Amino acid sequence: MLTSLKKQPADRIIGLSALYNADPRQEKIDLGVGVYKDAHGNTPIMRSIKKAESHLWKTESTKTYTSMTGDSGFHNAMADLVLADSVDRDRLSFCATPGGTGAIHHVLELVKLTESNPKIWFSDPTWGNHLTIAKHLKMVVGKYSYFNNETRAVDFEAMVSDLSKISNGDIVVLHGCCHNPTGANLNNEQWNIIADLLLEKDAIPFIDIAYQGFGEGIEEDAFGTRLLASKFPEMFIAASCSKNFGIYRERCGIVITVSKNPDISSITQGNLSYVNRQNFSFPPDHGARLVTMVLTDPDLRADWVSELEQVRVGMLDARTHLAEALRKECNSNRFDFLEHHRGMFSRLGATEEQVNKLRDKFGIYMVFDSRLNIAGVTLDKVNTIAKAVIEVGI
Repeated sequence: MLTSLKKQPADRIIGLSALYNADPRQEKIDLGVGVYKDAHGNTPIMRSIKKAESHLWKTESTKTYTSMTGDSGFHNAMADLVLADSVDRDRLSFCATPGGTGAIHHVLELVKLTESNPKIWFSDPTWGNHLTIAKHLKMVVGKYSYFNNETRAVDFEAMVSDLSKISNGDIVVLHGCCHNPTGANLNNEQWNIIADLLLEKDAIPFIDIAYQGFGEGIEEDAFGTRLLASKFPEMFIAASCSKNFGIYRERCGIVITVSKNPDISSITQGNLSYVNRQNFSFPPDHGARLVTMVLTDPDLRADWVSELEQVRVGMLDARTHLAEALRKECNSNRFDFLEHHRGMFSRLGATEEQVNKLRDKFGIYMVFDSRLNIAGVTLDKVNTIAKAVIEVGI
């Protein structure tokens, strides 16, 4: 049987990490894999998480299962964080999942259970796993314009034009904040325009929010998600706790759905339980428990907010310093878009050949589409990166 399996294409980002690890050069720079790193190149455990974990270790009295869709305390804490009071709670359904990736997969499986076979629209470009998960589930996929490679900004006119052509009942996937891979984000006015357009088309928004707090701030980054939740009768949300709580390996994510009324919400909740049961029964709880503790304890939450703000401001500083260094190297402002982008990523607009030159000649690793992880840009590396970028002709 196994001899009939076909070789699957390798994940290029994971492969990039392997290349970096095998590179013997001491001066190599990792701007590839999407994990936050501090100035020393480490991915630290946040103080609040450490404190919560210590308390949990002392007080936890059982390792029995939670409910099929996770603990209700986690559901409520995440609803507060992501949605605040933008929608009535009795219209919400929840499902804890193994990471944000698991949440995306679960939403699409839930859509398949409806047997409506809608087209799923993704931004062009989008996070690579969006497309591969949809393809794996044999869903109909479309792409809408999003990023202008010349201006390195949102191509909003083209985005509106493409979304004006979608059909009733189609699902439109939007990045809640800190767009991956480009770092270019919708402003509040544009969010309102997109909301009105999707309402007019009777489409269903699906928000992937993986970086809340990394962009403009915790509350500011939730603007688009909360706006849509306040307007739409139905909506899907996949949220990740990996980045903003720094618990990557705990695999902590959540599905939140918005239904037209409490009766439909109850049915949706049952279907989310069904999807979990078919995939892995009960979801992991450790990461979700820590997140719940941090969000519901005033002291832990205050410490988390403070440290998350330090992370956010640190990435903004890295953007400013890199833009300044590039300005000096090329004697122009063509890289100033780096200061306007938000989150961990920006897309330089380089060719794959130029990206390969950066890696081969200078030991600077970034994703093939020229997505760079801004968290890997430390002050001692800024000038090296800027010189290399200009030398390869970007």
